[in-house]
Amino acid sequence: MDSTHLSTRLSAVAEFVPLGARLADIGSDHAYLPANLLRNHKITYAVVGEVAKGPLDNAAHELRKHDLLATSSVRLADGLAAVKNTDAIDTITIAGMGGILISDILAAGTQRGQSFETLILQPNTDESVVRRWLNTHNYVITDEEIVQEDNHFYEIILAKPGNQILSEIDIAFGPYLRIKKTSVFVAKWQKERDRIMLIFKNLESAGKTNTENYKNWQAWYNQINEVIS
Repeated sequence: MDSTHLSTRLSAVAEFVPLGARLADIGSDHAYLPANLLRNHKITYAVVGEVAKGPLDNAAHELRKHDLLATSSVRLADGLAAVKNTDAIDTITIAGMGGILISDILAAGTQRGQSFETLILQPNTDESVVRRWLNTHNYVITDEEIVQEDNHFYEIILAKPGNQILSEIDIAFGPYLRIKKTSVFVAKWQKERDRIMLIFKNLESAGKTNTENYKNWQAWYNQINEVIS
């Protein structure tokens, strides 16, 4: 992967970026996403934020290699602290982190009074944590996508300011993903269902079928079946 050929998951993130956006990519690593978007004239400006010097140097190298430093800024900062008011950033991408960390980054930005027109979030884990945060902090999920890359499944969440009431099923499975119910979505939850079957076997071998833990797993298994059926 490089800024010419994005990975499947980053290509899916890129699809959600509005034409002409002023973008901040938080935790950008090699800056492949903003570099690709700048090279293809999809965005007009990019801030690349990194919390560690090594990834920051990687990002600066990629942008310099393609002569993109005139339309971008590379900053060593924690999360959304990389974004300044004078940047006039309207779109945020945070991809390739756990959902808890993404929520923490958004929460810290909110505490600084930051709000953005478009959030494009791709958590590697704990997607429900991200949805719950958005649901309780005046953001509306307007679309979602799920892709498979090798043996991993990645959900991309598009959110904008507004008010929304999500059900627990929406938070767990995604308000758009569970309606679209693509083959990739079904495959993800079939894999989770298979994992729960192994948990059942372990609990049954230990004689713990009457425990609260077993009943909770059973309820979750039944919920998955209901959603993907």
